[in-house]
Amino acid sequence: MKSPLIQQKVLVIALPMTLASISIPTLGLVDTAILGHLANARFLAAVAAGSSVLTMLFWLFGFLRMGTIGVTARAWGAGDTSRCVEVLAQSLVIAFTLGILLILLRQPLLTLILDLIKPSAAARPLTMEYCQIRILAAPATLATFCAMGWLLGLQRAGTTLFLMLFVNLTNVGFDFLFIVGMKLNSAGAAWASLTAEYLGLALALLLVTVTIRQLQTPIRSMQLTQWSRYRELFRANRHLFVRTACLVFIMTFFTAQGARQGDIILSANAILMQLILLVAFTQDGFAHAAESLAGHAIGKKDLKDFYRICLTTTAWGLVIALIATLIYGFFPDIIIGAITNLPEVFPAVKTYWPWLTAMPLVGLACFMADGIFIGSGKTRAMQDSMLIASFLVFLPLWYFSAPLGNHGLWLAYLGFLVARSIQMVWLFSLFSKRGQWIAQTC
Repeated sequence: MKSPLIQQKVLVIALPMTLASISIPTLGLVDTAILGHLANARFLAAVAAGSSVLTMLFWLFGFLRMGTIGVTARAWGAGDTSRCVEVLAQSLVIAFTLGILLILLRQPLLTLILDLIKPSAAARPLTMEYCQIRILAAPATLATFCAMGWLLGLQRAGTTLFLMLFVNLTNVGFDFLFIVGMKLNSAGAAWASLTAEYLGLALALLLVTVTIRQLQTPIRSMQLTQWSRYRELFRANRHLFVRTACLVFIMTFFTAQGARQGDIILSANAILMQLILLVAFTQDGFAHAAESLAGHAIGKKDLKDFYRICLTTTAWGLVIALIATLIYGFFPDIIIGAITNLPEVFPAVKTYWPWLTAMPLVGLACFMADGIFIGSGKTRAMQDSMLIASFLVFLPLWYFSAPLGNHGLWLAYLGFLVARSIQMVWLFSLFSKRGQWIAQTC
């Protein structure tokens, strides 16, 4: 039976984080909706391809957020505030370094990625323009990942919500200014994101400074200059990087295969993927709660709390998946019409809509388990399961279902989620039977 105290702890973190997480795909839908009502589909196709490129590229460094949450939550559970502050400082050093490198290498990097995705001749110059502008936000984006992860690891969900909503709502405001007001079209979407990210960084640094003062634990120079002290963070980040790299590969490959079928299929797939992400990010509120609370429980060595947190967060994830399945199943025309009125895109989205309705329930286990495994430090298991799902399931399925065209692509993605979910459930059971949740963390 679930403890009311556990429910309260979960909801205190999950509800603010659900609102914050929903704002991310909602922002993508706002971009899509604004561009989807312009006169030419090439602007929508350009941002569909460009935002996929940048989202996947920044996701590649999502380990900065995930690794920071897990290590911080376990240190917080163990009562080690000095280690908590040290993790933040180390993460920010890594984030700024990687962000600057991305800017310096942007030309060959973006050229390579666009060569792989192969957007149409009409969309490619606009896609490159979008990416060239938005990648300049890399240091701000990656550093904000760290700040959000650190605040959430300390169970400061309200502060994290404020930061995420500020960035995303500011982005929406600048979307209307640059796209609608200044008629900058796809480039306007990029300038909106760039401006919002740097304003978000300024707010993030202010919030973490206030929190450090509350902890009364200053950052010491030795925490940043002794590389041996980065060991735990690098170990977790290494596994999460490989895991996320596989996910980025799958999503980039998915986008590329859609792009090769033309701007209409690319746009339709982008809309469907945004709706999948809307559900995933809604569930992410509870996955974030699992990351923070499960890590805290492991830090305290309290397995009873750990299992209660796992059960509670997963039950809420199931409720969200069921609601999403019903809404997507009964109201496709209303949802599609709200996103685009382009006559050629609407029927394409409708054709592949049945795949969307299956995704929320199929992906439930892997989405929720990610939070549990990040918090508990089982990052090696996440890495290995993702490698199997990507290269032994997704790619073979895509290859053999290629004659089905875009339906085959969606079949491969469905199989990818099924493989991830089955593995994560099996691994959770295995670690529980062997009593390994506290024994080791990677």
